Amino acid sequence: MELRQLAYFVAIADEGGFARAAEVLHVGQPAVSQQLRRLERELGVVLFDRTTRRVRLTAEGDRLLPEARAVLAAADRTRRLAADLAGAGSLRLGTSPAPGRRLPTLLAALAAREPRLRVRLSTVKLADRLASVRSGVLDAALVRDVDDAPGLELLALWDDPVLAALPSGHPLTTGDTVRLRDLGGLPVRLADPRANPPFHGLMTAAFRAAGVDPPAGPPFTSLRETLADLAHAAPSWTPFYEVGPPPPMPGVAYLRVEALVSTTYLAVRAEPPPAAIRQLLAAARDLEPL
Repeated sequence: MELRQLAYFVAIADEGGFARAAEVLHVGQPAVSQQLRRLERELGVVLFDRTTRRVRLTAEGDRLLPEARAVLAAADRTRRLAADLAGAGSLRLGTSPAPGRRLPTLLAALAAREPRLRVRLSTVKLADRLASVRSGVLDAALVRDVDDAPGLELLALWDDPVLAALPSGHPLTTGDTVRLRDLGGLPVRLADPRANPPFHGLMTAAFRAAGVDPPAGPPFTSLRETLADLAHAAPSWTPFYEVGPPPPMPGVAYLRVEALVSTTYLAVRAEPPPAAIRQLLAAARDLEPL
């Protein structure tokens, strides 16, 4: 019997089927089916009634499910305790492909606090980051502007300003900041919500709160392409969060949007944090605001 097989068993029961369990576990469905069959042979019982319409726990599976959960929980506690006993241990941290300039500073502050701690970074998409924290593949993940993550706790780490990029000759560019309601009549270039759902949600909520409904501008492509087009096309603007110095672009001005920030959270499992997570949170508190 392997812990992996028990984890697959629990996932199938929780998700109600092999296909969904495979998605959550980030493995192929044949692997889930194969390991479940091996577990059933090892235990000498059938754990699921399988039909073309549904997968349902047998009476034996229902009796064994709490025990499987207990074994997995005990294994996880053992790993965490071993990490604490060994000293700093390691921290498996998920990040985005563009984490910004704060991540190196955070890692440096963490290294200063606990030089023995080994940080392993994994750059994966948002949904995969959250799923990996839930499953225990990652200890924690950095996520931006996420307001809900079922089964996880979101701990705010820092805020980054939201910038508005406008043609440099526009009347609104006379200062360093701009109010969102003053931008309400100007076409806005927002990325497709599927590309960055949390930031899109942040902006649409901010528009509602400001009482504005800006017209849609030309499509947002990449940030650099959109900025280059802003300098020459009909007046419009695009928002983005400041994760580093804005790229220099002739004909484009950058202003901070008043009272609007993009928040980075640490997504962790909803349980007492191990030593490595506590050290990371303490290092984040040491960071200077932008």
